[in-house]
Amino acid sequence: MKLEEIIRSRRKRLLGVSLVFVLIVLLIILIGLHTGSMPISPLGVWKTLFGYGTPYETMALYEFRLPRILVTMLAGAGLGVAGMVFQGVSRNSLADPGILGVNTGAAFGLIVYISFFLEMNGPMSLMIPLFAFAGGLLVAFIVFLLSYDRYRGLLPIRLILVGIAVAAGFSALTLLLSLRLDDTTYAFAARWLAGNVWGREWVHVWALLPWVVLCFPLIYMQSRKLDLFSLGDEIATGLGNSPTKNRFLLLLLAVALSCASVSVAGGISFIGLAAPHIARRLVGPKHSGSLLITALIGMAVLVMADTAGRSLFRPNEIPAGVIVAALGGPYFLYLLLRKNKFES
Repeated sequence: MKLEEIIRSRRKRLLGVSLVFVLIVLLIILIGLHTGSMPISPLGVWKTLFGYGTPYETMALYEFRLPRILVTMLAGAGLGVAGMVFQGVSRNSLADPGILGVNTGAAFGLIVYISFFLEMNGPMSLMIPLFAFAGGLLVAFIVFLLSYDRYRGLLPIRLILVGIAVAAGFSALTLLLSLRLDDTTYAFAARWLAGNVWGREWVHVWALLPWVVLCFPLIYMQSRKLDLFSLGDEIATGLGNSPTKNRFLLLLLAVALSCASVSVAGGISFIGLAAPHIARRLVGPKHSGSLLITALIGMAVLVMADTAGRSLFRPNEIPAGVIVAALGGPYFLYLLLRKNKFES
């Protein structure tokens, strides 16, 4: 098969897979808009979207469900793309913002914020992603500093072990700070750590949207450099790439994206692990194509998990992070066993 035919075939496959996942995401969104404590019929959802709904339906859709769904869409896409960057930069297929401790750092930043600022809604909530970013950046710096060898570069196995250890330490600090909170604030922190999507207002959409809009295009522009990392630092340097500089830039963008996402969506793990793997299996390892599919998979998984958590067990609500962990935990074990099988 000629090279042009291979490229054309991959483009068709990418387009086909993208359209399929766009339809899946739209279907899940419609189910989420239809489902809830205030049920709206599918016809009522369509009528309300086009401005012909009742005041009750308009309030339920635009004030409660739509902002929450938009938050989960943005956060799911952000976590998926951040996970792909972590895996590409570290050359470790098991890397993930949660496993590497970045989410724990974001939780630490959030606890620091609510320890001094009790305002969780309104304009002050725009500060939450900044505190989460600072905490995640601190943890990422420590993890990558301790995982780097001056002669062999970033060691993938050490990255996972150091990430688990640093995450455990910051989890202890987070717990220590949370014990000093009042009952109401502590209950909020506990729900956040369990992966409960608390960002349910339009202000939270506006707080997260700039981070995704800014970071995702910048990461996509660096997709070719992500491809070069898989060849090793020496080959990447020979091809005109600066591994240290590009690694730092991509890590900064990934930390910002993941921390902003979890700051309004709660402590969600495993999306950044599973979504890149599924995307690579569907469209291949080239990052320029798999980044888009990863974002769509992250959207679909988190919106589906949040919709299921708030609908299946009514009147009780199960945090989306619990449902994602129930699906992602076995997948992580499968990847770990598969990785050990190939290495042995």
